[in-house]
Amino acid sequence: MPKVALYDMKGQVIGDIELSDNTFGQPVNKAVMHQVVVAHLANCRQGTQSAKTRSEVRGGGRKPWRQKGTGRARQGSTRAPQWRHGGVVFAPKPRDYSQQVNKKVKRLAMKSALSSKVADSEVIVFDALNLEAPKTKEMIKVLNAVEAKKALIVLPEMDSAVIRASSNIPDVATTQVTTLNVYDILKYDKLILTKDSAAKIEEVYC
Repeated sequence: MPKVALYDMKGQVIGDIELSDNTFGQPVNKAVMHQVVVAHLANCRQGTQSAKTRSEVRGGGRKPWRQKGTGRARQGSTRAPQWRHGGVVFAPKPRDYSQQVNKKVKRLAMKSALSSKVADSEVIVFDALNLEAPKTKEMIKVLNAVEAKKALIVLPEMDSAVIRASSNIPDVATTQVTTLNVYDILKYDKLILTKDSAAKIEEVYC
């Protein structure tokens, strides 16, 4: 079972914590993580972009000049793509970019992402995160104590004080165990957990 240091809010090591081998000690499958991240980014796309083709642009019903005899190129409409105010060739239309990923694949990717963070010594576990006040400077002190500049803080449940204290810090984000995803884990350099959130992750992905 992988062991990581357990910190207090002053950044001092107060012991070790053993993490579940089934969740944090699995072989890293990069192909599966890549598949899940691509699907996540695709599902974030709105797909609402739209432009008009030549048949949808207003006007252009009359042929601008006769077919032959003028010396100019033949034209059928002033709303053809080569004309000003004309339609767009292969115009983008609203579409669904979402991708489906099997539950087992998602679970395997999550375990791989968590295990890769442990293997790279990028997991920081706090005994607890209890801020006296929801102030940015208080959270900065905690992060500086463990040298975490670009970090994802995983909370066991909703904690408005920690969320408010972290919201204005660049490259720092908060999430809950229930909304944790592979993309966010890999995006940030450090993964910050508490004892409770680590236990909850193990419970969900055991």
